[in-house]
Amino acid sequence: MIELTQSRELTSSPQEIWAVLSDFAAISRWASNVDHACLMSEQTSGRGMVRRIQSSRNVVIETVTTWQPEKTLAYTIEGLPPVIKSLTNTWTLKKITQGTKVTLITRIDAGPRPPQKLIAKAVGKKMSQAAEQMLSGLVAETNIEAPKEEHHG
Repeated sequence: MIELTQSRELTSSPQEIWAVLSDFAAISRWASNVDHACLMSEQTSGRGMVRRIQSSRNVVIETVTTWQPEKTLAYTIEGLPPVIKSLTNTWTLKKITQGTKVTLITRIDAGPRPPQKLIAKAVGKKMSQAAEQMLSGLVAETNIEAPKEEHHG
């Protein structure tokens, strides 16, 4: 499994950022890499909510696994090539002196063998780009400039 972590510090409050992240079907409004999104569940909040995402010709289904208002939103991503055993995104919001630290952690499991690890690494590059676009979109949507960036991988 590989884990990619990207963070930004925003001067927005956790409540303001949560309002954007938790409007699960509206991701295409602020994430430039998402062409269309819609809910596939009657549920409009909380664990178990499902959305369909279209990005170019790719379609994935995301299911919320963790829902802690103003703290954590995590979801699985399905619809990737079968070589990917699991892929999850976890957003965390942490109150800081000047606003909120937003962290997006992507976990990719393609299996333990070296060829599988190479596949996970290749998918990781794409997911890292997608995470960067989502974080930049979140900054733009909350209309707050991010004072600094952090990348770990």
